[in-house]
Amino acid sequence: MKPGDTFTLEIPKITRTTLALYAGASGDHNPAHIDLDAVRAVGYPDVFTHGMLSMAYLSRLLTDWVGQQRLRSYQVRFAAITPVNTTATCTGTVTRVEEGLAHVDLAMGLPDGTLTLKGSAVVAV
Repeated sequence: MKPGDTFTLEIPKITRTTLALYAGASGDHNPAHIDLDAVRAVGYPDVFTHGMLSMAYLSRLLTDWVGQQRLRSYQVRFAAITPVNTTATCTGTVTRVEEGLAHVDLAMGLPDGTLTLKGSAVVAV
């Protein structure tokens, strides 16, 4: 593990079924994610992905790479909505390694270049 190392996770298309399954599993039945009429009533053209589902995909990038036991810190900032019926790519880049810890910049992006999540993590080497 060294500065400049990168790793990615391609997320399959996030469909209405994905959102419904996540809503059922998480208990998050916010209409913004499952009710087309409700989101159109407030000016959105379609439902959109739960922020915590997007965050979970980014977490999966980390745990697939180093495993949960090596994760020391993880934080994200929601930068944009992840629309339904899109794919996304999660990326991580090691920025520095010191004192047995790797510092990693994280991002989740859409095919058009929109970054929906930005974050960072520290993992044990």
